[in-house]
Amino acid sequence: MRALLRTLLAVVGILGLVVVGAVVYITTFFDPEDLKPHLVQVVRDQSGLELKLDGPLAWSFYPRLGLSVADAEARLPDQPENEQAFLAFDQAEVSLAFTPLLSGQVAIDGLNLDGMRLNLKRDAEGRGNWQTLVDRLERQQEQATSDAGAEPVVAEAEAQTAAQTSSESASETTSETTSDSSSTLPGDLGGKNGVAVALDIARVDLTNGSIRYSDRQSGHAWHIDSLNISGSNVNPAKAFPLSADFALSSFLIPEGQSREAEAQWVSQMNLGSRVKLGLDDGRYVLSDLKLTTDTQLAGTDGKQQKANLSFPSLEADINSGRYVLEGGTLEASLSHPSLGEKALPLSLTFAADADLEAQTLRVSEWQLSGEDSLKLGGNLRVEQLLDAPQYRGQLTLEPLSLRTWLERLGSLPETADDAALDSLALSSPLEGDLERVSLPSLTLKLDDTTLSGSLSAGLDGRSLALDLQGDVLNLDRYLPPVEEGSDSAQASAESEATDQATGEASQAGAAAVSQAGGELVPVATLKALDLNADIALERLTVKGMDLEQVVLKARGSNGQQRLERFDARFFDGTLAVSTGLDLRETPLRWRFAPTIKDVAAEPFLAALTGEEAPLRGRLNLGGELTTRGNSAAELPAKLNGQLNARIDDGAVFDVNVSEELCTAVALLEGKQTSREWSPDTRFGSASATLNIRDGEVRNDDLDISIPGIQVTGEGKVGLVDKRLDYRAAARFVDTADAACEVNPRLTKVPLPVRCEGDLSGAPADWCSFDRGAFRDAVANLARQEVEAKAGEEVQKRLDDALEGIDKRIGEDASGELRNALKGLFQ
Repeated sequence: MRALLRTLLAVVGILGLVVVGAVVYITTFFDPEDLKPHLVQVVRDQSGLELKLDGPLAWSFYPRLGLSVADAEARLPDQPENEQAFLAFDQAEVSLAFTPLLSGQVAIDGLNLDGMRLNLKRDAEGRGNWQTLVDRLERQQEQATSDAGAEPVVAEAEAQTAAQTSSESASETTSETTSDSSSTLPGDLGGKNGVAVALDIARVDLTNGSIRYSDRQSGHAWHIDSLNISGSNVNPAKAFPLSADFALSSFLIPEGQSREAEAQWVSQMNLGSRVKLGLDDGRYVLSDLKLTTDTQLAGTDGKQQKANLSFPSLEADINSGRYVLEGGTLEASLSHPSLGEKALPLSLTFAADADLEAQTLRVSEWQLSGEDSLKLGGNLRVEQLLDAPQYRGQLTLEPLSLRTWLERLGSLPETADDAALDSLALSSPLEGDLERVSLPSLTLKLDDTTLSGSLSAGLDGRSLALDLQGDVLNLDRYLPPVEEGSDSAQASAESEATDQATGEASQAGAAAVSQAGGELVPVATLKALDLNADIALERLTVKGMDLEQVVLKARGSNGQQRLERFDARFFDGTLAVSTGLDLRETPLRWRFAPTIKDVAAEPFLAALTGEEAPLRGRLNLGGELTTRGNSAAELPAKLNGQLNARIDDGAVFDVNVSEELCTAVALLEGKQTSREWSPDTRFGSASATLNIRDGEVRNDDLDISIPGIQVTGEGKVGLVDKRLDYRAAARFVDTADAACEVNPRLTKVPLPVRCEGDLSGAPADWCSFDRGAFRDAVANLARQEVEAKAGEEVQKRLDDALEGIDKRIGEDASGELRNALKGLFQ
């Protein structure tokens, strides 16, 4: 026993002397700088990179064997000297545990990389500077595959020699290799050459690293700064902790410039997880992952966007290309001027399963929730994930108050009904690709309105297609309220029927914008928009008017937008409107073509003006208008076109023109009328042609047919200067249904009315009975009779009659007549 102990001590002593001698020899006679040329050549042969080592190579021997390299950089082949190196670092060190070396194992004790700098670039054609390395590795792999094809020939020759080797010895070697395989690296590094490399690294650290990536093709760049990654007890057989923190920045690269602009956003990121490396089976697992981000957006005055991502497990099977994420949760707090003064909290839960071999991705049971009843969820399945992704799924938005969200975002429009926009919900299947998203079976509920159909839009905002059917929509609830007595209220009451019908039906949104003093339409957006819209409603309420069986068809392309069809039934008649907008011209060119048929004038005018209608009848109107501009001030001044209006089988309320004229005739003849008169003026037809030139409306063919009386008129209305100047006259005609018997000579005497003034004034002040014109006409007739009869009695009689007419057609009567004629002229 004593001899055995002395033998063991002697062996240990000899080994110690050998190790000490080796250390003395290496440190004395071997300079580590001699390794530099060999390292440079190995890197060049394996990767094609040109390695430059400016710093010293150094090693340590106890308690660990280590090698360190300082101030190194690697350049791509043919890379200019004035460019930053592809890869560089300040210090790199690898250390091996000394004790395992005595048993024939290589245990890596630590890996440290400090100050790494990696520069990645993609040119305008989409080729990355790393492509040279990828191409070289592919060629090496192909060469290795080619060489492997020759191995069976060599193996057959070697087999004969191997047969002479002891099978027992071979069996022992195989057994030894197998027993160590669970703790060694695969391939040549473990077991094959009799040296086991134990992949159980006590510590891995990457400190103060940075990565630069610029993409000229997309015009974007990303920077990673202050990159720190650390892991401990790195072992492929069990999970180990891994943590990382870094700053990620996003930039735009201005066209024609070599440097990035100011950062769009900067995000501080921290990552922590437990990682299990599946080096043997290619199965990697991240568990208990937590990622926190704190992002600063440009132009947000220091407001931070915070997000926390966590999930219990992410499993990646590299060999099969299968990735499974369970129970993901994203908690975010968003701060931006457009989101209101306080931060907006959001929460997203989801699970995902990706199969790269089948090119599929499934996101199941995802739900986005937040304040004010926000619950948006569904599921999604993506196919052709790597080539041309196409997705389909389901989308559901639970009822929420749209008014609350618009108010929070500072986008709430002023509405006549404070309860409008109070409820919004939708559900639909979802499908699309990277260019377009579609809701093929959409059900949307907004307040009391339900719409169903399909909707699709280009993700670039350049195309929109929809086909929707709805029940009832009260548009008045969503329009701005009209203040009593305001100019806009007056203008609304004075507008022509066609302008109201067309404007409210097809440009309600534009009217709201014009009230704010902005552009009527967004030119850039509409000019690029490819529009295909079809909408059908059972009932649409506009300005108190109920339009039924509404059909709208809008099309747009190549800088032109068209309302090809707007049809509706209202007030026992029909409305048809077509409009066009040419955005290719400057200023914009508009076209309107309204048609109204057999509309009941009384309820239509009452709804239009908000007051009792002055007449009844069946209204017909048609024509075409054009104008230019993109503001409420420009359009009237450039308005041109013609409208033809006609009212059949009508009556003017609360005044009887026949009674007034017959009474005036009776006074002229010294008589009195004893007939009972209707309170209204019935007429067979009233027609007028409105010719519009540069904002001035002219009419010279007003024609109103009253039994036994003909009313004509002419004049103009300025849409820009808001001035009215109109003359009308009523004459007796010899018809079978004459209101009263009239001296044939009196058919030549008109009953004149003059309307003039400012449209912004009170309508009651516009028109008055033109006594001067009437006296001149009667005096002219009197002179003719005087000349014929040459009697002073007749002259006196006529003078007395004129005085009586002045008294009869005074303020009250002339006012009634004035108002009656004014109602006909509108």
